[in-house]
Amino acid sequence: MFKKILIANRGEIALRVIRTAREMGIKTVVVYSTADEKSLPVLLADESVCVGPPASNQSYLNIPNILSAAMVTGAEAIHPGYGFMAENPEFARMCREHGIVFIGPTPENMDELGSKAGGRAVAAAANVPVVPGTGVLDTVEDALAAAKQIGYPVLLKASAGGGGRGQKVVHTQEELAKGFAQAQEEAKLYFSDPALIMEKFLTEFRHVEVQVMGDGQGKVIHIGERDCSIQRRNQKLIEEAPSTLPESLRQEILAAGVRLASSINYTGAGTLEFILDRDGNYYFMEMNTRIQVEHCVSEMISNLDLVRMQIEIAAGEGLKISQEDVVLTGHAIECRINAEDPDKDFRPSAGKIDEVHFAGGPGVRVDTHTYSGYSIPPNYDSLVGKLIVWHEDRDKAIHRMKRALEETVIQGPKTTIPLYIKIMDNPFYKRGAVMTNFLKTRMENKEG
Repeated sequence: MFKKILIANRGEIALRVIRTAREMGIKTVVVYSTADEKSLPVLLADESVCVGPPASNQSYLNIPNILSAAMVTGAEAIHPGYGFMAENPEFARMCREHGIVFIGPTPENMDELGSKAGGRAVAAAANVPVVPGTGVLDTVEDALAAAKQIGYPVLLKASAGGGGRGQKVVHTQEELAKGFAQAQEEAKLYFSDPALIMEKFLTEFRHVEVQVMGDGQGKVIHIGERDCSIQRRNQKLIEEAPSTLPESLRQEILAAGVRLASSINYTGAGTLEFILDRDGNYYFMEMNTRIQVEHCVSEMISNLDLVRMQIEIAAGEGLKISQEDVVLTGHAIECRINAEDPDKDFRPSAGKIDEVHFAGGPGVRVDTHTYSGYSIPPNYDSLVGKLIVWHEDRDKAIHRMKRALEETVIQGPKTTIPLYIKIMDNPFYKRGAVMTNFLKTRMENKEG
């Protein structure tokens, strides 16, 4: 087992990794930008190294500085968290070249699945359904021809994209002709890769994802699925596990996720994302080759530590459990508490947190890097923390989440807490009638 690991990330996920590492007797090094000098991960890690100014490309995306920090501190492995370097195969290769273990999938896994175009090809080879669409489109002429065949509306997506960014819905040939180059530029800006793919745009669908773990030695298991349908601007707000799908469909999707990951001998934690139309058809969308923000709900229903499993696999200890050992009980819900104003189109609300009190009590978990007096920097995402609850069934979990939200007080920036309280009371949500357009179509209708 490792004696020391470096965490190449910030915020609550950095603190999450520190906690598990400490329980495993592993020393931690956290890197940070000058904007995060007073964050909890920096204060609680055994060592910390400043790797640059606030701009991500000069700090959390600065590969030479991060690798230098690992070598200077004697870290044997790097945990990338999510975002930043987590799905960068070149970073994983450079770790390998410098004798540092990358706690995550192999660069080869990421090459095969990391892009949306690659993921579609792997899924098709594994006999997993994909949304009607294309591989990488080289020219606007290729895009126009593909859209004519698929049928409007279509969705242009950055092949290297993630987190809901780099997506553009196109309704007409004229829109596509004008917007193709712009979409390429946005993809290049966000992901340093202008490659675009196209998919049929489904106007109403559910978003369900399968959590898998692979040991890189031919063994892949799932740890249930999560419903992540409640979103804004293609970014998730509320996640829960398990989903409310019919059991036969649920098992079919779980099997598809394991089959796809097994087809490339996947290593570590990964999430296969599926969309489901109103007729119950499901399609593979993409695979996130990393730990997810919402991994906590899977931990709550399985009583497993997914970060510990990541570290054990990376250290060569393999998977210590089989599929039969994964026992899922109860229901878990996670609300991402963002420093945003829901009444003003989720405008970011960075700044100082004057006072903060998070909920507690039975079945309540809080993952956060904030504290009273902490200033949320404007340079990164707006996540303040994650409020997660567990109860024996979904109805009880909803009531517990509402209680926990009402008990949580954050003074200073605006947050998404008031919106979540309303959602917990919404009749559509209560009965599991959730789609990705929930905020637009279900929050207005109070009848249910």
